[in-house]
Amino acid sequence: MTPCGFTLDHYRDLLSAARAGGYRLAGFDRTPEPGDLFLRHDVDLSLDAALQVAELEAEAGATATYFLMTRSVFYNLASKEGVAATARLRELGHRVAHHAVWPDVDLDDRFDPVVAWHNPDPEYMRAPIDGAVNVMEAPYFDPDHYRSDSNQQWRHGCPHDELAQGAFEWLQLLTHPEIWAFDGATMRKTMESMLDADRAARFEHLKNDRIDLS
Repeated sequence: MTPCGFTLDHYRDLLSAARAGGYRLAGFDRTPEPGDLFLRHDVDLSLDAALQVAELEAEAGATATYFLMTRSVFYNLASKEGVAATARLRELGHRVAHHAVWPDVDLDDRFDPVVAWHNPDPEYMRAPIDGAVNVMEAPYFDPDHYRSDSNQQWRHGCPHDELAQGAFEWLQLLTHPEIWAFDGATMRKTMESMLDADRAARFEHLKNDRIDLS
């Protein structure tokens, strides 16, 4: 058994395990087939974390689908940083999809026609969306073919060893970049690390906006 930690090093281990298990990386533009691995990232809190994971994946020869929010209270996709992050994800070969806030779907030319709801409630989580794929509806979602790291906990255990053994017929693997990019043994500690980094970044934003910090 490989020890599981929510670190970039262990995420790299997961990619290596998937390669050892013979998985083929796929996007949500076709139905799942045996051997497919759908790498999905819901970017809830940090574009910087998303880019760290995206660069790591590119170095490992992997591609994923990044779900970005248009209504986030944590980042602004229309800002200079947001535009640059979206462009960089595309440059690295990743797909960019929409992480929507119910009931609004803001699909435009920044996104592939693919949607994942943010913090969805059961009554609409798997409902069809006009003109787009909902990644939590059939055939893309099935409990036996799905793993998530929500709140820094694997609900069915870390999938590393099962990936290495090729134990999944196919898998949708959801991870949240901020959990992996910032240090912390618990979700609270990880969020504290993220907020510490954000504080430093905010000071840079203040200086760049000609705010007198003397």
